[in-house]
Amino acid sequence: MNRPHLCSAIFSVLLLFSTMASSNETSIRLAAEDSWPPFADAAGEGLSHRLIAKAFALENIAFDTLVVPYNRGLILTEQGKVNAVFNVAMQHNTRERFLFGQEPLFVATASFYQLRRKAPLAADKWSLPKGTRVGIVRGYEYGDEFEKLPNMVLKIVDNQYQLINLLLTDKVDAVVMYDRVAAQFLGTMGVQGEVRAVIANHSSELFLAFDRKNPSSPALAGALDKGLRQLKASGEYHSLIAGIATASRGLRKTAGGVN
Repeated sequence: MNRPHLCSAIFSVLLLFSTMASSNETSIRLAAEDSWPPFADAAGEGLSHRLIAKAFALENIAFDTLVVPYNRGLILTEQGKVNAVFNVAMQHNTRERFLFGQEPLFVATASFYQLRRKAPLAADKWSLPKGTRVGIVRGYEYGDEFEKLPNMVLKIVDNQYQLINLLLTDKVDAVVMYDRVAAQFLGTMGVQGEVRAVIANHSSELFLAFDRKNPSSPALAGALDKGLRQLKASGEYHSLIAGIATASRGLRKTAGGVN
């Protein structure tokens, strides 16, 4: 960063904190995914909403959310139309696009799911048969290793309902879903007994990802980190995570599959 840009960034960060100190509150806008329960849903609710609201409140930061499809939220953040976007996995391509804090909102695992009536495709993700048709959601992150996996033919759709329907209608051999989200959708659709997780894909830390070009982003990321640490120190964070994990385990137990 050259000197004029560095000075501009420092000035903007100082201005943000000055505004927070003088008005005792600052307000920002965030993009929240509309179809990723139990973390974020179409009603603007979920674990991510609660964690972010509580952490920012401790730092006197208010926000409003624009509930949009996930890929749209990524684009809006890169365009500077919102300050940040919910639930982004930190991996190679996202580190190039967004600014991340140090504290993840939570850790999420993802798996390959198949129809229960079919034998597992392979022992692990590296051993998939040639030409395996795999469904994924547009814009989602599936870990740095995913693009290196051999033998896949990807089928890309816009949401989880379409993804599961691809599987139910034999238009793909498997789909990759985040496990807690899969449990929620399979339960809602009433197909827990027809679909199961068979192969682990990856585990990711999920973050609120900030606009890299906005000079206020480092201060906002730092404030969120501080708030999340306070929630962890008080025990409130762990209570929230435990509640969502218990509900998800109940759904997964019905559906079966890997943890």
